Amino acid sequence: MSTRRFEDENPDYQGQSDPARQSRRRTSSRHAAHMPRTLAQVLNEANDMVVRGDLSEFVPLPTGFDPLDGLIGGGLRKTELVLLGGAQGIGKTICALQMARNIAMRNDQYAFYLSYEHTETHLLNRLLCLESVNPPEIDTKRGLRLKDLYDIIITERARSTLRGRGDGITLQSILRENEQTSFPLARLGSYADRLIVVKASPVVTTLRTIREMTMRLCEATGGNVTVFIDYLQKIAIHPERATDEAEKVTIIVEGLKDMALALGVPVVAIVAADREGLQANRLHLYHLRGSSALDYECDIAIIMNNKYHILAKDAVSFNPYQARQFREWLVFTIEKNRAGRAMQDMEFQLYAPYFAFDPRGQRVQQQLIDDKLIEK
Repeated sequence: MSTRRFEDENPDYQGQSDPARQSRRRTSSRHAAHMPRTLAQVLNEANDMVVRGDLSEFVPLPTGFDPLDGLIGGGLRKTELVLLGGAQGIGKTICALQMARNIAMRNDQYAFYLSYEHTETHLLNRLLCLESVNPPEIDTKRGLRLKDLYDIIITERARSTLRGRGDGITLQSILRENEQTSFPLARLGSYADRLIVVKASPVVTTLRTIREMTMRLCEATGGNVTVFIDYLQKIAIHPERATDEAEKVTIIVEGLKDMALALGVPVVAIVAADREGLQANRLHLYHLRGSSALDYECDIAIIMNNKYHILAKDAVSFNPYQARQFREWLVFTIEKNRAGRAMQDMEFQLYAPYFAFDPRGQRVQQQLIDDKLIEK
């Protein structure tokens, strides 16, 4: 699909001629990067970028999770592959989707979210619940749970049908006219044109497909795209290319890293834990399902654990009431960080009914298990 056709089919991307030209310049530069060049040539190219006002290679993109951004150098960077690992149901999708939302809230940035687990409509519903508490404010008094949202839609649709107006009722009109959903809808609308979602298929959505879609988005948006994969092990590859899961994961993670480098985009990929990791007291990078290539290829690896489960026993017994409160907190551990210090722990409170984290977070103050490993 050409850039023009993409813009014709997506009117909200029209008028992006300057970013598109910048994207073509970056693409040309990246193609040239595959050829031998002197350091003087590289310096001249970097100089030209600064002269044009293109500082994208130097400015990180904040995730909106404040202490995390501080520890990874200000945020995500182009060409980087970030892995987000954790046990099933820990909140990886909630975290990744909230990061995508935070990025898309910037007028000059786009987020591309591929989900192998959920439909686009389900992601929309989750975001409406998130917007009802409006992170980072987190006002739960106006919080909208998924069941509340469904009840509102079903009830209003039934009422309209009884009044003989069923054919004229729309989802947007229901959400706009209901006091509990009007504000979340308005907030979501502020970035809805910049958050692109896809229900990916573990059968047909291959690495090549993901790369092609990302390339088209880069052409249409000036290269200001961050890619989110939910989740890595479900990316389709041709069966004959891999004899086991470790080889499959190696092919996938190397492909994602190459895509990040070749297209100049940040890639954030959720990674599932293996069976040993699900049984471990505390999950680590080496517990992620697949191969050692996960560790080698990624630039940043963030591992999520429930704080209550990884508190040192003396901390739990010292104040059991306070320890129970930690069930709603997740510890994010930076286990790999090419550009800074690793083995750093921070914690964020999860508001699971609203699919939202309080992104302000803080450093972990209590003693955790595996302290010897963490201090290594």
